[in-house]
Amino acid sequence: MNYLSVENISKSFGERVLFNDISFGINKDQKVAFIAKNGTGKTSLLNIITGHAEADSGQIVTRKGIHVAFLSQKENLDPKLTVEETIFASDNPVLDIIANYEKALLNPDDAEAYQHAFEKMDAHNAWDFETQYKQILFKLKLEDLSQKVSNLSGGQKKRLGLATVLINRPDLLILDEPTNHLDLEMIEWLEEYFKKENITLFMVTHDRYFLERVCNEIVELEDGQLYSYKGSYSYYLEKKEARIASEQASVEKAKNLYKKELNWMRRQPKARTTKSKSRIDDFYDIKERAHKRRNDHEVQLEINMERVGSKILELHNISKSFEDKVLMDKFEYVFKKGERIGIIGKNGTGKSTFLNMITGNLDTDAGKVVVGETTKFGYYTQSGINPKKGQKVIDIIKEFGEYIPLKKGKLISAAQLLERFMFSRKRQYDFVEKLSGGELKRLYLCTVLIQNPNFLILDEPTNDLDIVTLNVLESFLLDFPGCLLVVSHDRYFMDKIVDHLFIFRGDGVIEDFPGNYTDFRVYEDSVVPESKSKNAGEKKEKQSWRQDDGNQKLTHNEQKEYKRLEKDIQRLEEQKETIEQLFVTSELSQEEIQEKSIELQKIIKESEEKTERWFELAAKMEA
Repeated sequence: MNYLSVENISKSFGERVLFNDISFGINKDQKVAFIAKNGTGKTSLLNIITGHAEADSGQIVTRKGIHVAFLSQKENLDPKLTVEETIFASDNPVLDIIANYEKALLNPDDAEAYQHAFEKMDAHNAWDFETQYKQILFKLKLEDLSQKVSNLSGGQKKRLGLATVLINRPDLLILDEPTNHLDLEMIEWLEEYFKKENITLFMVTHDRYFLERVCNEIVELEDGQLYSYKGSYSYYLEKKEARIASEQASVEKAKNLYKKELNWMRRQPKARTTKSKSRIDDFYDIKERAHKRRNDHEVQLEINMERVGSKILELHNISKSFEDKVLMDKFEYVFKKGERIGIIGKNGTGKSTFLNMITGNLDTDAGKVVVGETTKFGYYTQSGINPKKGQKVIDIIKEFGEYIPLKKGKLISAAQLLERFMFSRKRQYDFVEKLSGGELKRLYLCTVLIQNPNFLILDEPTNDLDIVTLNVLESFLLDFPGCLLVVSHDRYFMDKIVDHLFIFRGDGVIEDFPGNYTDFRVYEDSVVPESKSKNAGEKKEKQSWRQDDGNQKLTHNEQKEYKRLEKDIQRLEEQKETIEQLFVTSELSQEEIQEKSIELQKIIKESEEKTERWFELAAKMEA
């Protein structure tokens, strides 16, 4: 069932064409990721789809009657409301159903209205609404339901916006960078939520593990062309590589034909026949194909950075608190040459504070930070750059340096560095105010690198960067010979770049873990979890549709779900056996094998999720 169709839309800003005549569709149960370079119109496309902007041409067709929700990067919340009031002020159809039910309770004589309201509550699982929204808010660390929106931090507001769209349970959910401002625990919870919920997604995200685990289709906009890949992120990488190889082969073939046709063109007299004119038209088409080139950049730089002495950075019993909140308590560490350390932990545990103390931007309460005489920091913060009005891209970077020295006496200029980070020579002379948010972050990164530091400190460097830029940054950092200290919630990035971690547990506890993020998750999952206490923040006293807390047998809806799950699991097992039998008894083509394999994986995954839920309900029933 088609939910939304994008039909031949185009968008330009002056001479700059973002996209031209692109079309695609979003169908029920699809989880689609949209990938494109920064500045090529990802956010513009989302705004057009959701009606917040107009296309120059083309149209968006949305299926009648479906509920669409959009999480943009700019939250639109009423600062006067509390966290809980924001949920009840949202455009949620369940709230109308609850209101009608409570109205029916006040008029017991109208049995038909009450029965209708009761059935609606049942059909939309509205009985457990309070439990549902509190669970989501608590998972996103918004425990204080009475806190005013005006008193929330920027990250908390983003998370409240996310909570609101999740609680509304739309048919189609459109997301712009949903994992920004979430810590790793929240991201992993959100992954699981999307995997188990029957919700159709269309999102822009740079989180490659999130793409791999959530999305079942990738749509990529590259050089004005749209490419669709029906599979996970790893499937997309494989097929894209094959496509690029095929295109390169076509270009080589076109080049050979171009040389042949060029000789023919030079030999032709001025008077030409109709047949030769047709061949001339073909020649210009061949010429265009022969000169087609990709703008992929591999950053391989043998940097001749300043010499690092034996003393790099030493932390001696450093402590830091804000009022009664302890962030660091007598932490010690001596950095060695070439170390590559990642920092992970929940929001508010002191990661950015730690970086600011190391770089001298914040004093310690106790202890000492000793920086080596030859240590030169390059510090990429979350605040970014503040360009002056009228500045051009090349002017910004030249303020910090003209070149980086390479080995063997070579140099790389500011302009060459910008090119490697995908600012074309023409783009370098654009005004900075024309840049997208992601392009600004990319430019800021270049201003840090042009200073040729020997100790790089990066605080959330992957936020707002597109996947192409992330690959470029990773290539640069893999060749970087100095020390590296990174705070990031991008697990793919961390796995590729760092080789051990500082784990910020909170309450001043910092653990040194010998391995990357995946190693840490394997270790954490191998430890037997302690029984988790119930959320203390949930109310005991409830009325009307609100359910009582505490241990209890299955609710009416859960009993229905329990019986339905038994049937669903049996049906999925039968489907699984049917496909497995096909592999044994039938002669399938390669394409059919691929198709059936993907279908089988979906069935197995769905069966596992339903079985896990069945066990949860069975355990509750026996309690």
